[in-house]
Formats: sequence, C-alpha cells, structure tokens
Amino acid sequence: MDNALTIDVEDYFQVAALAEAVKYDDWASMEYRAEANTDRLLGLFDNASVKATFFVLGWVAERSPQLVNRIANAGHEVASHGYSHQLIYKQTPDVFREETKRSKAILEDLLGKRVTGYRAASYSITNESRWALDILAEEGFTWDSSIFPVHHDRYGMPGTPRWPHSLTTDKGYHLAEFPLSTLKLPGYTLPIAGGGYFRLFPYWFSRWGLGSINRQGQPFVFYLHPWEVDPGQPRLDVKWLSRFRHYNNLDVCEERLTHLLGHFRFTTMSEVLRSLGVLDKSSDELPTESSKHEVAAGAVLKPF
Repeated sequence: MDNALTIDVEDYFQVAALAEAVKYDDWASMEYRAEANTDRLLGLFDNASVKATFFVLGWVAERSPQLVNRIANAGHEVASHGYSHQLIYKQTPDVFREETKRSKAILEDLLGKRVTGYRAASYSITNESRWALDILAEEGFTWDSSIFPVHHDRYGMPGTPRWPHSLTTDKGYHLAEFPLSTLKLPGYTLPIAGGGYFRLFPYWFSRWGLGSINRQGQPFVFYLHPWEVDPGQPRLDVKWLSRFRHYNNLDVCEERLTHLLGHFRFTTMSEVLRSLGVLDKSSDELPTESSKHEVAAGAVLKPF
C-alpha cells in the first residue's frame, strides 16, 4: 500500500516552538539552513527511489527559488505551506487570505503550473479557524492536509475523521482532506504521523503504529521538516518544553527516516488521494482570470 510522504519546508528558526526566542522580523538575520537540509532530503529520497510532497513556505520559496525548481524537477510534488508560518487562529481571515494568495502565486510563478495542495503552519486549522477552509477553496485549492484529529496545546480537531475523506466546508465547498495519522488506543488518540513524535517514540513503536494503519487497509501520512535531519543547527534559548520538542533526538532522525523508507511504500499525497477516489485528477495548467473568478464563486467546486 502506498503512503503519503511529506516534507514541511521551513527553517529551524520559523518553528512555533521557538517563537519565544525569534521574532518574525529577525528571520532575515538568522543563519539560513533550509536549502541545504532540503537538498539533503532530496538526495535521500533519490537514493531510495521515492517521491514525496513538499509543502514549501512562501518565505523560503522567495529566498530559494531554485530549490523549488529542484524539488519539482526531481519528480516530487510541490504544495503550499502558507507564507509566514504564523498560527492561523491568531490571524484575521483577511490576513490569512492575503498570505495564502501570496504564497500560492510565488510557487505557481516558479513552477508554471497550478498548486492545489495546502498544509497549515503547525496544523493550525482548528475549530476556531475553520473559516480558513472556505478561503482555501475560494483561492483554488482542491486538497488539504492540516487537520490533526487529536488534543494538543497548539493544534487539533479531536473527533474529526481519521482517514482521507471529502470535507465539506462551512460555506458548502468541498476539499479532499488527508488528516495527520493517528493511532487509536483505548480512550486516547495518539499522534503517530512523524515529526517530533517520530523522534520521541522508539523507532520500533513508530514502525508498528504506522504499520497498524496499513493493516487496517488505510494509507498513512508521514511528515518531517528539513531541520529535523540537522543536528548541527544553532541552539536557541527557549523554555524546557520547547527545547525538548525541537531538539530531542535530532541526531538519530535521519537514520530512522532511512529505515522507514525501506520498510514502507511511499508516494505523493495527491497520488494517494487520487488512488482512493477522494481527489479528482485536475489540470496542471495555470488558471485564467475567468476560471479564478469561477473558483471564488464556487462554480467549479463539486463533491468528489
């Protein structure tokens, strides 16, 4: 069974857990490591002959346009990770829409084709910010992977579907949704999709938990960040919980990822969604101004 391999392309200093130490206005002065670390993952995936979906932050795409092209030229899928990696539920709808349009335009101008997939910074589409799903549909996105069906202090929509499905927004639009993967335990839903959880849990447990999803006949989504294969990154002075979340087991993450690529089958998120019949095959051509208007009006959005 094919599973979705995904990378959230952002740098270490852009992570919400480190926001107490680095302000947005300071980003340009920080040591920039996202490009080299993403290239490291591209080499790893090439060696393993796997394809992935790269959710690229608009800020990174502006700074490293050739990186975006290298991702696409290697046969991987490029999707949007927004522009400034701010928590959506702390933004206004107008600010979110402006940033969403900006990041989408940056990627589409670089690639010369449509970008139809999205993942929110820190999975920050929650019950408080469900309105963001309407904006995504209105701006031409057809699929999303932002909803984590768990309880967490920064994100989560507990009780929502755990498997890929067609989601209906509050305004009646339809998006294909690939929720972040979880493991159902008695009385508790455990995150198992990757990232800090992949570094925290013993490798055997991650492999068992992800394998249990496949044994139920479902694909899982796995995510990682380029900075998670970079144990030499600068250490920032943050509170103990943030420090633990960000720096724990960075030195073993790449080795674990290499093992994971050999234990499971992976492809892009769109390919998995299409294979499930949750996502229609859409054109890669850039939309015209008239078709953009149709999307905004909801005329071309239909149930999958």
